[in-house]
Amino acid sequence: MSNHEIKDRFRGFLPIVIDVETAGFNQKTDALLEMAASILRMDENGDFYIHETMEFLIKPFEGANLEKAALDFTGIDPFDPERQDIPEQEALTQMFAKVRKELKSTGCKRAILVGHNSAFDHGFLNAAIERAEIKRNPFHPFSSFDTASLAGLVFGQTVLAKACEAAAIPFSNSEAHSAKYDTEKTAELFCEMVNRWKQLGGWPLIQEDNDQEDSMEALFNASH
Repeated sequence: MSNHEIKDRFRGFLPIVIDVETAGFNQKTDALLEMAASILRMDENGDFYIHETMEFLIKPFEGANLEKAALDFTGIDPFDPERQDIPEQEALTQMFAKVRKELKSTGCKRAILVGHNSAFDHGFLNAAIERAEIKRNPFHPFSSFDTASLAGLVFGQTVLAKACEAAAIPFSNSEAHSAKYDTEKTAELFCEMVNRWKQLGGWPLIQEDNDQEDSMEALFNASH
């Protein structure tokens, strides 16, 4: 196994870091307002870095709930006339086109979402995909990498700002809670942890037979 091929690092999965800003906590009823995605690449030494970050301001879907407390927390005004937002379907189509291009160029078979408390971001992404009736989702439908859990293991911290501080990554609380900023800080944190693990000798490991997991994924996809 090559140490310098991203397709070999996570058994063919391409990590894409995603953060969403929303108008509440319910993925089915509350609006998705911002989404950002960082594409990661691996250098010749086998270290991860941020290649590109995409940012999308998103129009609330028809009938979406907008919780005032959530809007006050993020500072997002979805009715700002100068806000250059686009529909969910357009944002997803643009993002997925770049993700698929990266999959093709790296030889990876599928993207996997990386997020801080990733279940939240993954849930809102999947709900938007369902609303937009997108059939070809390049992301794994249920697996993700959670940097909150990883940072708890590596640094003893689960809050993004605290984990970044422990990793010596600059973090501004005044800039936080925008999708682009949080995505890039999450991506920096993920890269730092993955690269540090490699430096400690934790990768590459002996490659295992993944036929059983592949079969389970195929069964899930066939039933949805």
